[in-house]
Amino acid sequence: MFIVKRHPENPILGPVNNHPFEAAGAFNPCSVIHKNKTILLYRALAEPELMDQNHISISSVGIAESADGAHFENRRQLIAPKYDWEKFGCEDPRVTKLGSKYYIFYTALSKFPFSADGIKIAVAVTSDFEKIEKHPVTPFNAKAMAIFPQKIGGKFAALLTVNCDKPPSEIAYVEFEKEEDIWSPEFWNKWYPNLEAHKISLRRAESDHLELGAPPVLTKKGWLIIYSHIQHYTGGGEISFGIEAALLDLKNPRIVLGKTKGAFLTAEEHYEKFGNVGNITFPTGALVEGKNLKIFYGAADTFSCLASANLKELLDYLLGKQELVKRFGGNPILVPRKEKLFEAKGVFNPAAIELDDKIHLLYRAVSDKNVSTFGYAKTNNGFTIDERSEEPIYLPRAPFEKTGNGEGGGVEDPRFTKISDRLYILYTAFDGRVPRVAISSINEKDFLAKKWLWSEPELVSAGDTDDKDACVLPKKIGGKFMILHRIGGSICADFTDSLNFEKQKIDKCIEILEPRMGMWDGAKVGIAAPPIETKIGWLLLYHGVSKTTHYRVGAALLDLKDPTIVISRTALPIFEAREDYEIQGAVPNVVFPCGAVLRKDEILIYYGAADSVVGTASLKLSEILKILTE
Repeated sequence: MFIVKRHPENPILGPVNNHPFEAAGAFNPCSVIHKNKTILLYRALAEPELMDQNHISISSVGIAESADGAHFENRRQLIAPKYDWEKFGCEDPRVTKLGSKYYIFYTALSKFPFSADGIKIAVAVTSDFEKIEKHPVTPFNAKAMAIFPQKIGGKFAALLTVNCDKPPSEIAYVEFEKEEDIWSPEFWNKWYPNLEAHKISLRRAESDHLELGAPPVLTKKGWLIIYSHIQHYTGGGEISFGIEAALLDLKNPRIVLGKTKGAFLTAEEHYEKFGNVGNITFPTGALVEGKNLKIFYGAADTFSCLASANLKELLDYLLGKQELVKRFGGNPILVPRKEKLFEAKGVFNPAAIELDDKIHLLYRAVSDKNVSTFGYAKTNNGFTIDERSEEPIYLPRAPFEKTGNGEGGGVEDPRFTKISDRLYILYTAFDGRVPRVAISSINEKDFLAKKWLWSEPELVSAGDTDDKDACVLPKKIGGKFMILHRIGGSICADFTDSLNFEKQKIDKCIEILEPRMGMWDGAKVGIAAPPIETKIGWLLLYHGVSKTTHYRVGAALLDLKDPTIVISRTALPIFEAREDYEIQGAVPNVVFPCGAVLRKDEILIYYGAADSVVGTASLKLSEILKILTE
């Protein structure tokens, strides 16, 4: 697993009003090292031409340089429209050094109004970024071409995106015997009819759109490519621009060794959401710097931005070498006992707490009449069940937990917190109308003695707001109790002086974590288990729901003193449905933890699987913290 960090000074490049050629935008950057400096080429967008009746904004290729790879200066225009085959714009450069030359591929626009047959690839070749030799390349519709930084099998090799403007697009591989073949119409007219044999298999759905991002990056494990994946580009849902990665074989780049299952970076920040075209993150460059991969991308068709990820962790993920969360071989550890009517339809989503070296579970049980209650189980070793209640130990008691007709509703998805000598559970109370957060508590000694003397339940949520997935932190923050809960699709926080909610309810939502459009957690997020306090922050496991309603688990690190601040967040899920008991059940494709116990360096995770059974899995604290802090 890996995290992606945006540069704190993003955007690193933006429009400049007193530079007419880039007054409207400076985006889609690609970088290369030249004379110990980072050279950044980017699409420079001029303001609409007022003297032209069509008021066209012409793009050219700008250039800037940097000593540290992040702060750029000496900006100027490098490639401007000159010939008929590029007269309406030069867009989105990709630059690679091969030998002593730099090959700059860009999109050349030859027609207006813009149409597929007027959108093609061109190349500019230079050795010094001063003197440039230009050529039109493809005789067919294509974009985003980049040459490999070394020959493959003695040949020039490149990747390009074909049929960008008459989808479905394809990222394809091509080899050339000699440099002149790159811009030879005869070569391309022979190559194009065999496109099916040249394409790289990265597509997930026919309605999605692919486009090559950065030029290939050489690693010991293979050729790393960062590319754009646009969901629902040709219909079927909300369009979402995402950045993804794949690893290609070193000797035969047609072979895909591994790829991300979804986007790891989408539009979240204001500079990605608002601009000439909102909600766009579009990768166009990548460089390796030390242990990190630097990813250059365009934001909202206006700005140039920078993000980074640990290269080894990214490669390990792509090769399937990373299994952070390990399932217990004896899963599921709890299944419904059909003869017990209170849990006949399912047992899942357990709270967990360790007391006297034993782990106690409070699990959601669904009856034959779909009423939810809580059952009890105990495990000494953390995996096998040593004791289990014959009846529910917590029943719906208040009107806000009952439907009135004895069917449906009840108490759902508890989370445990110990404060002093009392155990608090926050859970979802459902009256069949609106789910809301409720609280109850019990003395620790009574709990251990199985004297189920729970306090009267109280609603924590104000009004009729749909509110779920809640817990209270075990220690005060700034002198107040901190409640985590979910409003809508986001994880929120609220602070309260007391855990007595008889008179005062929580009524605020300080948004901590929100869904990331187009990613695995793009529909909604909610806490899993209560956060675990560490020396460097609060470790929060959270569930994310995609537009396909798959429930997966990710991790975030919250600031120790102010847990409303998110330090980092995993780019992709660390745990997802894989086994039959997680994929098939009352609600398919669900892993939903509500409890976690830390034993030395091992986090034991207790989760509901497919809303039907309970499983357990383990995660090394040191491993997940290393990922979240690098």
